[in-house]
Amino acid sequence: MTEDWAAVAKAIDMRVNELGWRQRELAERSHVSQAIVRELQHHTVERRRSARTLEALSTTLGWHPQHLLAVLQNRTPPHPDEPVDDGGELRDRLAALEERLAEITERLADVQSSLATVVKHVEPKR
Repeated sequence: MTEDWAAVAKAIDMRVNELGWRQRELAERSHVSQAIVRELQHHTVERRRSARTLEALSTTLGWHPQHLLAVLQNRTPPHPDEPVDDGGELRDRLAALEERLAEITERLADVQSSLATVVKHVEPKR
């Protein structure tokens, strides 16, 4: 898939100008470093960026979270009200977290049982 970082730069630059912001303001609002904002906005360094970086910038600029990713991939950006399509990534991450939480809960139950046993044996000796 061809990536169009120049289109991303143009989109960011136009939107920042529309909003009357400076790079520093976009960086602070999006929690993306000013150096990365500068590189993206001026298309000075072309390198792979995190999807979270593009999401943070898109959201801060008032767009759908996947707006800049769509621009990068030469697709029509989704409408701001459309749901986010993460390809099931969020569902998979939640399932993994639920599994881990079940393991932690089981371990805590074991620890609680062990503590109860210790307390039961220590209390009569006091």
